[in-house]
Amino acid sequence: MGESNPPTTTAPVTEPQAQFAAAQGTLTQPFTQSGIGLHSGQETTVRVLPAPEQAGRYFVRTDLSDTPTIPAQVSFVRQTLLSTELAHGEATVRTVEHLLAALVTAGVSNARIEIDGPEVPLLDGSALPWVTAIAQAGIQPQTGSQTPIIVTNPVHIQEGDAFVMALPASTPRFTYGIDFDVSAIGNQWQSWSPAVANFAEVVAAARTFGLAHQVDYLREKGLIKGGSLANALVCDHTGWVNPPLRFDNEPARHKLLDLVGDLSLLGALPLAHVVAYKASHGLHVQLAQALVAG
Repeated sequence: MGESNPPTTTAPVTEPQAQFAAAQGTLTQPFTQSGIGLHSGQETTVRVLPAPEQAGRYFVRTDLSDTPTIPAQVSFVRQTLLSTELAHGEATVRTVEHLLAALVTAGVSNARIEIDGPEVPLLDGSALPWVTAIAQAGIQPQTGSQTPIIVTNPVHIQEGDAFVMALPASTPRFTYGIDFDVSAIGNQWQSWSPAVANFAEVVAAARTFGLAHQVDYLREKGLIKGGSLANALVCDHTGWVNPPLRFDNEPARHKLLDLVGDLSLLGALPLAHVVAYKASHGLHVQLAQALVAG
């Protein structure tokens, strides 16, 4: 993320309360998706299957000899450079945020996610293909319940002029702001609450995006090998290279999508109003870690 001021964190006060517990759920039947990973450029196949109560969402690397399991929990985050990577021992899985956002917002609290490579496919760059596949597979309610972390005092984490915070709220809400020095993006905001609007309609279709002048540099660093105009929006100082956009503020909505996916590593989305500005996967995960430590 470059040089920045040291992060400052205010400790949260959280209080799980039984009345906010929600029923767990899993898939009615499995589904499969295949595609290219954004950073690795490798083609992988993901098979998402039902899982029992209290199993949580977890990945299984079927291409490795011991088929290791990697829980989709914040304590298993290894790195957050331009995506979120989970690890258990030597086994890793990267760019998990879009799939996890689709699962958590659909009410899938328990899922076995089999993958035959190190990175979840990017598909069209959004969460919409995952949302569609989950809807087609169906949701099976389970009898167990899950209680979210409830924020009762503000939590604030900042690096330079970028920040993420969690504020007490009666219902979950997520607000994201971005500010880029290219006129096609500029300053954008998006807010979403699951109690008010459907994730599939408001957030899921927003695609990942990048700046044209950074492409060569990132590829030299071994990143975005699988990125293309088919799975990412690209912008330069003259405008969008591959329009049209799905929303006027599609970049801000995509950042909100990433935030939801990263916070899904808490198990359930927190009961809070989470506000992020110019943030990153790193700050998202730091917030999740602070909430767990609360």
